[in-house]
Amino acid sequence: MGKYKYWFLCMAAFPLLLFGCSAKPYATIGSDQTKIPNQTITSQESLPPLVLIDSDKQQESPAPSSDETEEPGLTKDSFTLLFAGDVLLSDHVLNAYDQAGGIHGVLDTAYQDRIAHTDFFLVNQEFPFSSRGNAAPDKQYTFRLPPERISIFQEMGIDGVTLANNHALDFGTDALLDSCNFLDQAGIFHTGAGADLESARQPITIQGKGGKIAVIGATRVIPVSSWAAGKQHPGMLAAYDMTVLLEEIQTRKKDHDFVIVYIHWGIERDESPQEYQRTMARQMIDAGADLIVGSHPHVLQGIEYYKGKGIVYSLGNFVFGSSIPRTTLLEVTWNLSREEDSLPTLRLIPGTSSAGYTRMLTDTNKQKEFFQYMESISFDVKIGEDGILYPLFPHS
Repeated sequence: MGKYKYWFLCMAAFPLLLFGCSAKPYATIGSDQTKIPNQTITSQESLPPLVLIDSDKQQESPAPSSDETEEPGLTKDSFTLLFAGDVLLSDHVLNAYDQAGGIHGVLDTAYQDRIAHTDFFLVNQEFPFSSRGNAAPDKQYTFRLPPERISIFQEMGIDGVTLANNHALDFGTDALLDSCNFLDQAGIFHTGAGADLESARQPITIQGKGGKIAVIGATRVIPVSSWAAGKQHPGMLAAYDMTVLLEEIQTRKKDHDFVIVYIHWGIERDESPQEYQRTMARQMIDAGADLIVGSHPHVLQGIEYYKGKGIVYSLGNFVFGSSIPRTTLLEVTWNLSREEDSLPTLRLIPGTSSAGYTRMLTDTNKQKEFFQYMESISFDVKIGEDGILYPLFPHS
């Protein structure tokens, strides 16, 4: 494997310590750097301060062995983001974790290595970290995890999350704000929800060599309208009315090289996107978005390109429940020597899951079957043997 990437939180992240959910998440990433594990939160009563890591104080990492080779998209001349779909630390997942005594009971080493060697890893967090609040009435499923379980996210290598979904407020605004604060103190960036609309609409900003990237979290699925953030009340960036989201895309495009929208939408268990999803995706790209990533259906949905830009309608579940027949990571890689305005390479890294344990597909025939399935539910997209996506009509 290639040399680990070392990354640090820049001083712009310091306001997170003071203002929690109201601050703008910001990360700075260098191409010759290695991830450093975040701190572990052990209890709600004893929370360590967020450590700001100076780029001149690098931790030493083991030198790669002579037989190691650089993986595609992970060389010093590239910058890589990794996206997963829905993550819920369900009883199945917690049992697998506890019985194994660590993250190796939840993720196989192949996925762990892939995550460790990416520059920034983002997921959809389908629950709050909190011990406060009451379950939302008239809701079939409500989720909440004790704050100390955030250490599992740290072991997974999660760098950022979107909180814009139909479960972030399962236990009310106190639990949502607790979740933001615990994520802040664990060094995990978040977008899509916060203490008010101004904080909910703030993206995760990632400053990497060769470009500045914004990831905006939003949702088109909330159980009641009061879950939408307002000028003076907590909630999430809701996209039933697209006005604020489109404005945020346009604003971020002015001072970012690349804008990604991670959106919660669609119909559960339906592998086909709704027509409104396709319409919204085009509106977001027309406003300046460069990539759309979706979640919520709990299954994979197809992929489409519009004006040369990718729309991944749903990444399905990644770490969630007892059985996930098909899952994938989406790898987004920029060539740092690229021409201005060139788009990144998108790659699928397929897997499966059972009994709370998610593992990468490494068998060539199973990978081929997976890619053929994804082509069958996508729109004019070809997937290579290496998982790289190719639009059949790149300029349409």
